[in-house]
Parts: sequence; C-alpha cells; structure tokens
Amino acid sequence: RIAKVLSRAGIASRREAERMIEAGRVRVNGEQITSPALNVTPEDKITVDNTPVGAPEPPRIWLYHKPTGLVTTNSDEKGRETIFDALPEDMPRVMTVGRLDLNSEGLLLLTNDGALKRQLELPTSGWLRRYRVRAHGHVHPGRLAALAKENKALDAALAEARASGTTASDRAQALAAQLSEANAALAALTDRQAELDATAATRTAEIEALRAEVATLDARLAEARARIAAAEAAAARPAADDPPEAPAD
Repeated sequence: RIAKVLSRAGIASRREAERMIEAGRVRVNGEQITSPALNVTPEDKITVDNTPVGAPEPPRIWLYHKPTGLVTTNSDEKGRETIFDALPEDMPRVMTVGRLDLNSEGLLLLTNDGALKRQLELPTSGWLRRYRVRAHGHVHPGRLAALAKENKALDAALAEARASGTTASDRAQALAAQLSEANAALAALTDRQAELDATAATRTAEIEALRAEVATLDARLAEARARIAAAEAAAARPAADDPPEAPAD
C-alpha cells in the first residue's frame, strides 16, 4: 500500500501518510491520488509535495536509554515532552518497540521498520522482558493487586487495538496514555501515603514528648503537695520547750 511505502521511506507514519494522500499532496506517476487504497511497485514514481520519494532505508534498530519524565508517544495531548523531543535532530524517523511509562527509565528499542516493530511487539514472538520496580513508602497489597488487574486489562485492550486495523495507532496511543496515567496515580498515592506516614511518626514523637513532660509535672506536683502536708503537720504540733498553761482559778 502507498501509505506503507511512504512510512518505510521515512516520510511520515502510516496515519499521517493517509492524511497527506487525502489532502492531495501525493502523486504516483504524475497523477494526484486522494485515496490510500492503492498498491504501488518499485517501478512507480512517487512524489510528495512535488518532491521525489527515495528508496526505503534498510531496517535498523537503535538502543535508547529512556530517562524518567518522558512520554512514549508520538504526540501527547497534555503537551508533555516525549522521547522523540529528546532524540538527536539528525535521527531519521523512528518508531518505538513497546513503551515505557512516564516515571520509568531503561532500555527502549527504536526502529525505522514498522513490520519489524510489530513482530517484536507480538506476544507470540516470545521475547522475554525484565523490569525492576522500586516502591517508595508503604504500598498496600490491595492497591498493587488492583493495579495489576487494571494493567492486564489495558495490555489486552492495547494488543487488540494494535491488531484491529486502520484505527489501531490512535487507540493504542490512547490506551498507553491511560496506562501511564494509572501508574502516575499510583505513584502519587504512594508518595501521599509516605507523607502521611512521616507526619504520623512526627506527631507520635510529639505526643510522647508531651506525655513525658506531663509525667514530670505530675511528679513535681506530688512532691510539692508532700512538702505542703509536711509543713502543715509541723505547724500543728506544739513546740517541745513551750511551758504548759496554768490551770484556771
């Protein structure tokens, strides 16, 4: 298909190529086309905006270390920085194999071949992926179980979207964004729980200090009461050297 050829040549993604075709920007053998439902051969002459389309580059793979804070998507509806914004300017048009979430970092494969990307992403390919997770604070097991269940459902829907046909790319990006938001929400809850735990620990220490101060005051009060009682008892006893009173006549 013409859109696939344009994508392999590095012109645009398939979806973007289809839009370019519908806008009348693509010509095949000098004739303007407006539908992507067209098969072409290597002998056909293709131009985009009157610029000849070269032969597709051979398949290539790049190893990319994704840092935290970047979204794995072509364009983010929230305006956040994507991994493609951080790539070198001289990089050709590439696609990601799979994804890493916003707060994740590590190895991410990039390729210029859509067929290779799909082959590597399919579960039937049997590629083993390993992830290391670090949780800060105290995470309730129930929350982890709920997140795992949600991620499993989203992954299944994402795989279905990628295999469904013309709208797969848009649906896949939307589901990937939902998964990223779910992970970000869990991270926010974990951070909030850690803050509450720290606050509770501080307040517990303050309460214990107040209890110790009250105990000290109670001891001093008891001591003062004992001294007052002793003083009152001493004042009530007659002195030993006082003469007895004379009997009345």
